[in-house]
Amino acid sequence: MVRARNTLLLTTLATLLAWMVAIPLGVWIANRSGKWEDRLTLAATSFFLAVPELVLALGFLYWVVRMHLLPAGGMTSAGFEDLGTWGKLWDLMAHLVVPLAVLVLGSLPMLVRHVRASMLEVLQTPFIQAARGHGVGRTRLLFSYALPAAANPLISLFGLSVAGLLSGSLLIEVIMGWPGLGPLLLEASVSRDIYVVVGAVMASTLFMILGSFLADVMLVIVDPRVRAA
Repeated sequence: MVRARNTLLLTTLATLLAWMVAIPLGVWIANRSGKWEDRLTLAATSFFLAVPELVLALGFLYWVVRMHLLPAGGMTSAGFEDLGTWGKLWDLMAHLVVPLAVLVLGSLPMLVRHVRASMLEVLQTPFIQAARGHGVGRTRLLFSYALPAAANPLISLFGLSVAGLLSGSLLIEVIMGWPGLGPLLLEASVSRDIYVVVGAVMASTLFMILGSFLADVMLVIVDPRVRAA
């Protein structure tokens, strides 16, 4: 349970951060479609889509070791138990920066492209054109009119992104020395501890099911057509 809690902490924060960046960025470049900002963002997302998470993780580790600004691995520092509440929180946040950055950068390009595609489709619809003709402000038009209309496929994607981040986090945990299900699964596989392997796989599967269930609940809340069905 301790290992599952650590994995859940890392995956949940990475999912929230990735979507908090992807939604406004995807909405913005959809509104700037065809302009240099859009082309630059598409080029950057194409680059990060082509770079494996393993390479990102090793690159971040090399930078951290050379710069000595952040911890290079693990979840806590030596003497963690002797720190106060704020000291423990700061130490945990410092250890979270690198694995979170790798997971967010690994999932962000796909999310940004999906948000952009959904928004571009909605921005061409007649009701958006009518709202623009009635003088609705750009920010309100994008976030109060277009984004809710484009939300359905994005909410469905949310459940898949949780599953993708979870599978990716297991590898990142091994590389970064994060004490989650990833290292536990690797150690159990090497020692042929079949019961621990089955338990770790079942815990990962449970997290994926919970992510899909949460996406379905959000879809019911957001879309009245789903509730009517």
